[in-house]
Amino acid sequence: MASGSAWRSAARQLPLRLTVGAFFLNSGLSKRDADQATAERLQQFASATYPSLGKLDARTFTRRLSTEEIAVAAALLVPVVPAAVAGAALTAFSCATLGLYLRTPGMRQEGSLRPTEQGTVLAKDVWMLGIGLSLIAEGLTGHRGSAATALGPRCRRRKPRR
Repeated sequence: MASGSAWRSAARQLPLRLTVGAFFLNSGLSKRDADQATAERLQQFASATYPSLGKLDARTFTRRLSTEEIAVAAALLVPVVPAAVAGAALTAFSCATLGLYLRTPGMRQEGSLRPTEQGTVLAKDVWMLGIGLSLIAEGLTGHRGSAATALGPRCRRRKPRR
């Protein structure tokens, strides 16, 4: 049975994991059966920043994107997936979308990180990066206790001898 601290950690993560997981699941499922025009538009936008994506067929690209979004959703929604793993998946995906934001002309105001109206769609994904990093931190430090506890009784602080 999980410790009280593990339950508290899971309870703290629940709102983040459910909301972002549901968002990703919806996004991935909506792209699963995208028509040819939608697939081409998505691939052209992504390949302008990441040229290697232009080598893929537009439908193949969109199906892979859909699968990746569903996989991130599963990592977030399935409670047995450790927070650090789910956070790493979310962080990797958000870094890619923020790369689109930073590298695609017209997404940012001239000489600034502030988004244009078109760039807001991608700039808002910075929240995914924050949530992903928070889950990683929670997973690495969350419910394990202190390092001294994890390392055993010999590493615990001892009272000085007199």
